[in-house]
Amino acid sequence: MSWLRALKETARSGLKIERRRLEPLVAVRGAAGLALVIGVSLALFGPVVAASSAFGAFQAAIATFQRSWRPRPVLALVSGVSLGVTTFLGYVTGPHLPLFLLLLVTWTFLAGLAWAAGPTGGIIAASNVAIMLVTITLPTSVGQAALHGAMIMFGGVVQAALIVLLPIRRWGAQRDALADALAAEADYARRLRHDPVAHFDPVPLMLARRAAAVTAREARRRPAELHGSRGVAERIRPVLASLADPAMGVPAEGPERDRVRELLAAAGSLLDAAARAIRKGDPVKLPAPAVAALKTPDTGALLTGPPLRAADRLAALLSDVIEAAEGDGTKEERAGAEEAADAIKDTRLPADHHPRPGLLRLAPVILGAMRREAHHGSPILRHAVRLAAVAAVGYLLGRLLPLGHGYWAPMAAVMVMRPEFSQTYSRAVARFGGTLVGVFLASAIVEAAHPGTGPLAALAVVCALLMYLLMRTGYAVAQACVGAYVVFLLGMAGDDLGQTVFERVLLTLGGGLLAMISYAVYPAWETPRLRTRLGDWLKAAGRYAAAVVDQYADPAERGQGDVRQALLATREARVAWQEAVATARHEPVRHRGLSHAAADATQHSLAQLGRVAMLLEAHIPRSGATPVPGAAALADALRRATDRGAKAVRERRVPDWTSVREALERWEAECRVREEAEAGTPPPAGTALVRTNVSLALDVLEDFSRGLTS
Repeated sequence: MSWLRALKETARSGLKIERRRLEPLVAVRGAAGLALVIGVSLALFGPVVAASSAFGAFQAAIATFQRSWRPRPVLALVSGVSLGVTTFLGYVTGPHLPLFLLLLVTWTFLAGLAWAAGPTGGIIAASNVAIMLVTITLPTSVGQAALHGAMIMFGGVVQAALIVLLPIRRWGAQRDALADALAAEADYARRLRHDPVAHFDPVPLMLARRAAAVTAREARRRPAELHGSRGVAERIRPVLASLADPAMGVPAEGPERDRVRELLAAAGSLLDAAARAIRKGDPVKLPAPAVAALKTPDTGALLTGPPLRAADRLAALLSDVIEAAEGDGTKEERAGAEEAADAIKDTRLPADHHPRPGLLRLAPVILGAMRREAHHGSPILRHAVRLAAVAAVGYLLGRLLPLGHGYWAPMAAVMVMRPEFSQTYSRAVARFGGTLVGVFLASAIVEAAHPGTGPLAALAVVCALLMYLLMRTGYAVAQACVGAYVVFLLGMAGDDLGQTVFERVLLTLGGGLLAMISYAVYPAWETPRLRTRLGDWLKAAGRYAAAVVDQYADPAERGQGDVRQALLATREARVAWQEAVATARHEPVRHRGLSHAAADATQHSLAQLGRVAMLLEAHIPRSGATPVPGAAALADALRRATDRGAKAVRERRVPDWTSVREALERWEAECRVREEAEAGTPPPAGTALVRTNVSLALDVLEDFSRGLTS
């Protein structure tokens, strides 16, 4: 993609306004906390301190809107305390330019590295540095700076207290994540009726897993319907795929296929009912046709072998997920929910929980993530270097230019910069456009009405309310609200409006240009790393397939923990690849060794490899079942071959799968000899499944190699 086209695409995405579900009660709570902080500060200390405290409360509320499964009060507290400390240190070092620049570079570099812990930490850290550049201009002495820092912390405390005292949809984020996962499973079941090999996006399940990470204390307090449902939902997916796939025994057309379609439709309806109940906290309303479809005896008369086992397994899992979704309903409601399946449950809900570090243990986790990114070639490290350099250069330019309020340039740059090219450029355009609109409207209001301190404070609170309400609809809309908010707030503090309109817009444009230039000078393109991402996905998918085959080798001894870990690693690698491809498509870089056709072909092949392993996983034998002789050797051959194949992909070579084919041929020959020696004795259950799916996996791997050269 050329630079001109890349800039056009990113500018369009930055100015895009989307329809999103609004959260008015949450927005009102954040604005109420801001109003409370401004009112107390005005009454006790005056408008200048009120402006500082308002920035703290404003930022603390924004921090709680970021996508994070951590407790929202913790985010507000961390944001307020860190901004207060940063403001005090910034004011103390401000008169000494070299010392302040050292502090600014250090803070911005650490803020860039904070993206290693996730986007929430990165956004909060960058926002605190940007707001610090404004708040350090308000105090007039060290004592005043300490007071301003304390009031900024007070703003964070107030927002945290309101979140605790006025909870809105307690566990709402976790409910939504789990409901989205169940709804995705329901949609998958319906699509399988028409396309037996339909694609499934694992992102909703990944988000539900992250949302389910809780501390031991939180695990004791969370609602009953959030216990175990995610684990059951994840086990439903391979069963649905196994039931629908013609390779498992059900023909493409006929009475068996019609019965499978009925079961898939019933599963979709029941999963949707469970999703609605979990999202709203209401009792499950079971659709009668779906319950009847699961209870009919026609299933046993039409289906045999793996499809019949999958149908029985599906009924049991649906019964479990509906019972979990029912939560603490009445006995009558629970009895109705149990009618969703007539099979004996063979899957118990897990009693443990997915652990998450508490607040005190979180700091070492974040520091470890930041240390892992401190290596050459890391996009996070490059982002941190760019951020620190741009902040320092922008601050120096702001001081040298005779415009006043020179902090607007570095503040704008720090706010818009992201580790990715497209996000940085789109936000730079959106920030300038939104700032222009917001400052113009706020300036017109002030010039026309000449409001006093109280009305200016009220207008600032209204702008903050609009920001909280509309921030998810588009970055440009949010920046328009922020621009007006800052104008009203600085006007309340006695700042001359004539010094905050034209200069701020011009310096905001300069900061955006600095951010864009920094990415062009010191980029972190994703395009050259596509082969590495593809190799990582191939390696993870191969290990997942090998772990599943290994389960058939010795069901009595092997647990399924290694299969679970391999599946999670495959999902992470697949999402990393998809995000890299999406980012690379908007980069003004020619492909280096991996064309678009090759990327599409290899992606399809690896998705099919994961599907083959998933189909085999749906029929893993129980503990104590007869082992499949030779399965361990097949698993080892798959694991070694895909590890070597991943290395070949990274080194721009085409992987060779001769070792897997030879291992499969040896195993089939051994199976024939064994069958002849034990004539009349049926082979262990699962032998045919292993043979079929390993053959399919080999075909997929060979398609991968052919696609790599396209």
